[in-house]
Formats: sequence, structure tokens, C-alpha cells
Amino acid sequence: MNPAEQPHGHPHGHWHGLGHGHSHGLPSFSLPRPQWNRLREGGRGRWLMAALAVWVASGLYIVSADQQAVVTRFGAVVEPRVMPGIHYALPWPVDSVTKLKVRQYQRAVIGGEAPDAVLGRLQPLASQFLTGDQNILHLRVVAQYSVAVPADYLYRSAGVAQLTAAAVESELARRVARRTVDSVLTTEKMAIQEEVRAGAQKVLNGYSAGVQLASVNIESATPPPEAADAFRDVASARADSARIVNEAQGYANDVIPKARGEARQMLEAAAAYRLRKANEAAGDAARFTQVAAEYSRAPEVNGRRLYAEAMEEILPRIKKLIAGSGGHLDLTIIRKADESKAKP
Repeated sequence: MNPAEQPHGHPHGHWHGLGHGHSHGLPSFSLPRPQWNRLREGGRGRWLMAALAVWVASGLYIVSADQQAVVTRFGAVVEPRVMPGIHYALPWPVDSVTKLKVRQYQRAVIGGEAPDAVLGRLQPLASQFLTGDQNILHLRVVAQYSVAVPADYLYRSAGVAQLTAAAVESELARRVARRTVDSVLTTEKMAIQEEVRAGAQKVLNGYSAGVQLASVNIESATPPPEAADAFRDVASARADSARIVNEAQGYANDVIPKARGEARQMLEAAAAYRLRKANEAAGDAARFTQVAAEYSRAPEVNGRRLYAEAMEEILPRIKKLIAGSGGHLDLTIIRKADESKAKP
């Protein structure tokens, strides 16, 4: 074969047809084995580098605004609380990231769920509580809690929900046992709820449960069905008693101010009357003293004058008959005057 007819750049290469003995087919090109091995090893290296980069980048993670995260390394906690944002941890299987929704409230129910009560599936043993006066009440309580310490919530207790419910139930039984049935049903409900929340939170903190109790609500407090009628009668009597007391208090509030006003008015009138009479008596005494002084100076003249003044006041108010000097009196005048008055 003429060297000029060999392919350029590949002195050791060969042109082959598509089939044996066919010189007119398309040519195929094959590299020598050492070069092919080098190319294959280079491609494998690039794939390994890309896989390594992806593995390293997988350590990036995002904690949303309502979450917190816990990072563990080979099972041991290395970051107990990771706040919201973009963070990096060593890729799996070195580090493991667990995210928790710390702003989401969870429920723990004591005494049975609401659908059970609606469908008649009651749990009497779970909802019965003994009061301080030896009465039984059926209570249904709902406690709401959230994650406070993520690491403690995940790894300190195997059943946080059960632990929370047990703590609330024990505190509820303790608080109810210190009160009468009437106070639990009426006036002490709010106080019991707050005391149970504070006491249960203290117990959970002692166990490092990592939860924060938001509220404890007594949703229902009812007597046993066997004593429901008696409790209703007592409640009705209590309501009647409260109504009567309120009405009496209202009447007292209306009457007492009026009585006090009238008493004050009478006292003021009595004081004015006393002052007036005292002034009048003082004036009469002063006038009498003056008259007595003048009378002592001329007793006869003043005596006549006083007599005349007295008769001047008295005589116009009485019926008078005047007899002559002879002592004779005509009684027909009196009789005619009486007859004239008797006629209509």
C-alpha cells in the first residue's frame, strides 16, 4: 500500500469497511487500547468529583421561620437548637438534621375526646375525679403545649404526649381533691386551670420534657348520670337563692338611701325648729323683762293697760252678752240667735 494513501495523523490506524470484503462501506475509527483506557479513567474521575461535590453540597439545609432544628453527629447531639435560616451540617451519614415546628400547638386530652362524647363512647374511669367533699365529677380537660427545647423534646422522653397528659391529670386530681363540688362547678374553675397549668409545667420541667404548656382548659364538668337530677335541683335552688339575694340587695340599695335622706331632712327640720323656738323664747323673755320693768314703775296704770290689751285680743273671738247696771238680762236675744244659726 502506498504511504500517501494512509490516513493522516494516524500512521498505525486502519480503515475498515462496514463489512468484510466491502471496500465501498463507511469507515469506522477505533482508538488504540491504551488511549481508550485513559479516556475512560478520566471520565470516571470527573463523575467521582461531581458526586463528591453533590455530597458535600447536600449538607446545606434551610430552617423555616416556624421551625427549629437539632443536629446530631453519629447519634450524639452537637447543636441542640438551630434557629431559622440557612445552615450547613456535615452530609449524611455523619450528621443528621431533625426539624421541629416550635410554634405549632399540640393537644393533650384528659377525660376522652369530644367525638367520643358525641357518639356515646364515654370513658368513665378516665374522666372521674373525686372532690374534697367526697363527690364524683366527670371532667374533660384539654391542655395545649408547644416545643420549648427541641433537643429535650426529641431525646429526653420517648412519649412526650403521654408524659404531658399524665402530668396534667395528676395535677388536676390534686387540685380538685382540695375543693368542694360546688366550687369546682362554679367559682373555682379558673383558679383550678391556672394552678394545674403551673403545677404540670413544674413537673414537666423536672423531667426535662422540653415542652411549654400554653393553656389548660376545663371544657366540661358534669356530675355522674345517676346524680344529675339532684345536681340540677341543687343548681336551681342555688340560682333561686342568688336571685332572691340580688333582689333583696337591690331593694335595700333603693330604700336605705331614701331613709337616710328622710332622716337627714328630719334632723335638719328639728334643728331649725329648735333654733326658731329658742329665738322666740328668748324674744318673749326679753319682752317680758322689759314689760316687768315698766310695770314696776307704775303698777296701776300698766295693769289697766295690760288688762285692756288682753281684752282687746280675747273679746273679738268669743260670744258676748252685756247686762245693764240693773242686772236684768233678756234671754230671748240668746234664744233668737241660736234659732237663727240652727236654720239652714
